[in-house]
Amino acid sequence: MIRTVKIKNLSKHIGEIIAIKGWVRIVRDQKKMQFLVIRDITGSVQVVSEKEGRESLSCDISNLTVESTIRVVGKIIKNENVKLGGIELALDSIEIYSVAEVPLPTDDKSSQEKRLDWRFLDLRSSKKRLIFRLQTLAENSMREFWRKNNFIEIHSPKFMGTASESGAELFKVQYFDKIAYLAQSPQFYKQMAMASGFDRIFEIGPVFRANPSFTSRHDTEFTSVDVEVSWIDSHEDIMKLEEEWLQFVVSAIKHELGDEIKEVYGVDVNVPEIPFPRVTMEEAYEILSNEGYQVSREDKGDLDPEGERILARYIKKSFGHEFVFVTDYPIEVRPFYHMRHEDRPELTKSYDLLWNGLEVTTGAQREHRQDVLIKQVKEKGLETGPLQSYLNFFKYGCPPHGGYGFGLSRMLMIILGLKNVREVTYLYRGPNRLLP
Repeated sequence: MIRTVKIKNLSKHIGEIIAIKGWVRIVRDQKKMQFLVIRDITGSVQVVSEKEGRESLSCDISNLTVESTIRVVGKIIKNENVKLGGIELALDSIEIYSVAEVPLPTDDKSSQEKRLDWRFLDLRSSKKRLIFRLQTLAENSMREFWRKNNFIEIHSPKFMGTASESGAELFKVQYFDKIAYLAQSPQFYKQMAMASGFDRIFEIGPVFRANPSFTSRHDTEFTSVDVEVSWIDSHEDIMKLEEEWLQFVVSAIKHELGDEIKEVYGVDVNVPEIPFPRVTMEEAYEILSNEGYQVSREDKGDLDPEGERILARYIKKSFGHEFVFVTDYPIEVRPFYHMRHEDRPELTKSYDLLWNGLEVTTGAQREHRQDVLIKQVKEKGLETGPLQSYLNFFKYGCPPHGGYGFGLSRMLMIILGLKNVREVTYLYRGPNRLLP
């Protein structure tokens, strides 16, 4: 049987008869010779075939189109004139699996929306594939850190019987004879795990936001990375955990893919030093004011995107750091379950993490005392009835705890220097996109 070999390994098989399976990248039909360039997931190779005495084979090659899938058999030979690794395959036979239609519906010059319409074609390039190799490595490194630090993985439900948190930005779903809601986050279930005595948990899974936003960093379905930890003293414990986790993950990325990311995307992967800089929201506003910027009125108590970018530039200039924790958000812009400072109850024990000017994390110490939770629910103008199942978690002893939610797609954007979540999401979902 002829051995099938990946293209990246062909240099080990000089003089051997082997088979290659892949896509047709180029067809050149000359007077006496025919040339193909074949691509598989590992690289590309030139295939050469003489026409004389091979009419049937020559006809098959002539009828091939770019992106057709084939199997070729032949001898691997050295040829220093060939730019693709100095080797080529002298063709003996060809098997055609499928012939691609012409013309192709997209190319490198197509609009982003057109490329998203034909996403499976858009993803065939090695440059795009690197995005998802990075994603795979990042998630594996996250799990490696968690495993070493005694975390338990959970898979929380995405159908919810009641509206979570504020009830805003929720998708309603017909659930037999009832209405269900798609989960905005696994927050309530993470806290249930703390009440269950799981101590340290994580989840990587989909979340849904009915947000009619068309910005470059918003989507209606995305992958959230969530962590919750018991027996903490403050949100500082959560920030310390997250910066150690991120340093571990980014270090693994730089070690394994840093050179390739630099070559393909022109971006250096920088492993962050710890601790990360920290500023309170009050200090952030003072910095922005000194930089000549005022946060818009509708974003008061929070940071708008431009404010985040200006603050990040200040931190980079002052501390040489890509990250900054912004802490102590006012209660007006935080959910009811965030714990408040004892000496300043108008502020929460919460934070956002900015990475190169883009928010990637929201974290906090949670309120674990049921009586205080009920009070904060009412202060937010919410009814306790729909939240009773959640409030029950705190009836029978719950440890002090906290955690964070981290945006995977935003991490990929930042590391690769890309500007839009659409480019780093396998299949993007937004207000006007449900296909493919």
